[in-house]
Amino acid sequence: MPQDVFPRSEYESRVERTKERLHERDLDAIVVSDPANMNYLAGYDGWSFYVHQAVVVTRDYPEPVWVGRDMDRNGARATTWLAEENMRAYSDDHVHSPYDLHPMDFLADVLEDLEVDGGRIGLEMDASYFTAKSYTRLQSQLPNAEFVDADLLVNWLRIHKSDREIAYMEEAARISEEAMLAGLDAIEAGVPEYEAAAAIYDRLVRGTDEYGGDYPAIVPLMPSGDHTGTPHLTWTDREFEEGDPVLIELSGCRHRYHSPLARTTFVGDPPDAVQETADIVVEGIEAALDVVEPGVTCERVEREWRETIAKYGVEKEDRIGYSMGLGYPPDWGEHTASIRPGDETVMEEGMTFHMIPGLWEDEFGVELSETFRVTSTGAETLADFPRRLFTA
Repeated sequence: MPQDVFPRSEYESRVERTKERLHERDLDAIVVSDPANMNYLAGYDGWSFYVHQAVVVTRDYPEPVWVGRDMDRNGARATTWLAEENMRAYSDDHVHSPYDLHPMDFLADVLEDLEVDGGRIGLEMDASYFTAKSYTRLQSQLPNAEFVDADLLVNWLRIHKSDREIAYMEEAARISEEAMLAGLDAIEAGVPEYEAAAAIYDRLVRGTDEYGGDYPAIVPLMPSGDHTGTPHLTWTDREFEEGDPVLIELSGCRHRYHSPLARTTFVGDPPDAVQETADIVVEGIEAALDVVEPGVTCERVEREWRETIAKYGVEKEDRIGYSMGLGYPPDWGEHTASIRPGDETVMEEGMTFHMIPGLWEDEFGVELSETFRVTSTGAETLADFPRRLFTA
């Protein structure tokens, strides 16, 4: 089944590059617990990250080894490219155990079987689903191992996308366009916010006429009215009112690959201040996109945005973008390069970013974003959607 998503050769290439990084870091193995990294290396795809799971890669063992709950072994069979002996499952009494069992006890046995229990083992110390107890349990079970923070080792490999990865992100962009249209069409005075959210979700799942969509790593974000100066809010029972600005940030998803898109609409006629702010955001994002090309640093792109909006006396201290693509909840970001001052990451062909230079004031906010890939000639935005303030 995973061969329907990527050929085995692509997974094998990813594993070999991971092993090269292990060699460079003098690591004998890495325990990968970020669901996106597990998918990247093994193809595993299931909503099972609420219990402990991992993919182990060692320098010497030929294939990755998936470690998860026994009831999820069939999911590994269905979605990974791994041999049967490389799917190791712990019994259900390790889950919320009344017997002082923990999945890391089982993982420790796997690491011993792979003959790395006395070596240098990398851990994704800042991954969302790797808990403090997981760390202390591994330490107690493998006292002779040296545990090393190898956070983002696989993430930095993911920053360069293959042609097929780009193709899935382009398909996700088509879904994003459809979902954004659905949301904009649903918003009007007297309509509850949840109705607009439902319209967006319907399209995110139904996708296009050619293919459906997967669940996104982040729910549609939709602050409105007095709350548009506060990003990352969702929806409520409140009805839209005349005079409301509404921010919409969403992403289509195909085979776990995303293409986020944000736009702002206004219920009624927007005041001059809102329209002027939207115009500044549009001018700033277009200026920043224009300087993207291989060899340019992330901070150079941000500086173009900052200098453009400074002409209007506007400042923004937050980053304006980040690398992204493959993702699971809680987010679609790769946690590597950011478009911000001080980030000297050099943009290279095949990298993908979500640029979202919103301006959030005390009284209102304006969001507009583009997902783009770096090509040999510059930035190529994945979505084809009007870059302006909308009205309802």
